Amino acid sequence: MKTRHLFGITLSLACALPPAGAQGTASPAPVPVAAPVPAWAYPVNPKDFKPHPDDGSVRRVPGSTAGYTLSQTRDRFLAPDWHPADHPLMPAVVAGGRKPDVYACGYCHRADGSGGPENANIAGLPESYIAQQMRDFRSGARKSSVPQRAPVMLKATLAKAITDEEIAIAATYFAAIAPVWNVRVVEAERVPATSVAGWVHADLKNGQTEPLGDRIIEVADDPDSFELRDARARFTAYVPPGSVRRGQALVNGQVSGKTQACAACHGADLRGLGVAPPILGRSPSYMARQLFDFQNGNRAGTHAIQMKPVVDKLTPADITDIVAYLASVKPGSPGAVAVAQ
Repeated sequence: MKTRHLFGITLSLACALPPAGAQGTASPAPVPVAAPVPAWAYPVNPKDFKPHPDDGSVRRVPGSTAGYTLSQTRDRFLAPDWHPADHPLMPAVVAGGRKPDVYACGYCHRADGSGGPENANIAGLPESYIAQQMRDFRSGARKSSVPQRAPVMLKATLAKAITDEEIAIAATYFAAIAPVWNVRVVEAERVPATSVAGWVHADLKNGQTEPLGDRIIEVADDPDSFELRDARARFTAYVPPGSVRRGQALVNGQVSGKTQACAACHGADLRGLGVAPPILGRSPSYMARQLFDFQNGNRAGTHAIQMKPVVDKLTPADITDIVAYLASVKPGSPGAVAVAQ
C-alpha cells in the first residue's frame, strides 16, 4: 500500500496526547458509543498507522508562491497561509494560537475556515454560533459519538484553554469570510478503493474499486495539497445512487412521519436563520456525524437539543440521503447539482 498521502494531517490531528510534532502515534483503544453509528462517518486511524518522516524539503501547492516543510505543516501552532489574498489578515489566535493548548484555529480549519472532511467548514457561520459551539465543547455539552477521534479530542482540549476574548476574535474573523463550495457530489455504485489516513478516507490510487453500498466516501481530489493543509483543496463525495433525490424530499419535509422541513429552522434558502447555521454545500461526512451526534444526545448544548426530535426517527440511510442532498447544492443555487457516474 502506498503511504505518501495524507500522513502529515494524521500526524497533526492524531497526536492529541503527545506534544505537537510527535510522530507515529497509535490510535487510542475504541470507546463505547451511545448507539451504533456507521464506521464510514467516523473514520478511525488503524492502530499501526505511522506518518512518513519529513525529509526537510520545502513543499509547494498549485497557485501559491509560499513554501513549507512537512514539519511546519504539522505544527499545530502554525496555520499554513498558502493563499493570503483569499482571506483577511489572520489574527494571532487564528494564525498561531497560544501555547500550550490553544492551537491555531487556522491550522485545523485552514486559513480561510474551509476545513476538511475531518472537521467543520466554519467560514461564514454566525459569530454567535461559533462562540456557542466553543462554549459547548468547553462545558462538555458537545461531544462525539466516537470520542477517540483526534479532531474532537483536540477541540475539547483547546476549548478548555481558550479565553472568551480569543473566541470572539476568531469568531469575528471566520464569520466575515464567504464560504467556498468545495465538495463535488457523485452518485456511484462503485468507488475508488480507500483506506483511513488522518481520520479521513484516502484514495489508494491503485486503480482498484469497491462497492459503495449505503456509505458516503469523501476523498481529497489532490491528496498532496490536502496533506499540506491547502485551503483550496477540493473533495469528491461518492454517494449512493438516488440519494440526492431522496434527500431532497426529506429536507423539504415531504416524507411523512420522518422529520420536518429543514427550512423551518435554517431559513427558506437554508442559508441559516438566527441561531440555526447555514447547511448547504458543506462536507457530507461532517454533517452526517452531527446528525448522528444529535440522535445520540452527544450534541446537547444550547439550541442543539432542538435538533433531537427532528432527527429521532431518521434511519442511517435517511441521514446519508439528507447530507448527500445538502452537500450537492451550491449555496445560492436553485437546486441539486450532483454528478451521476
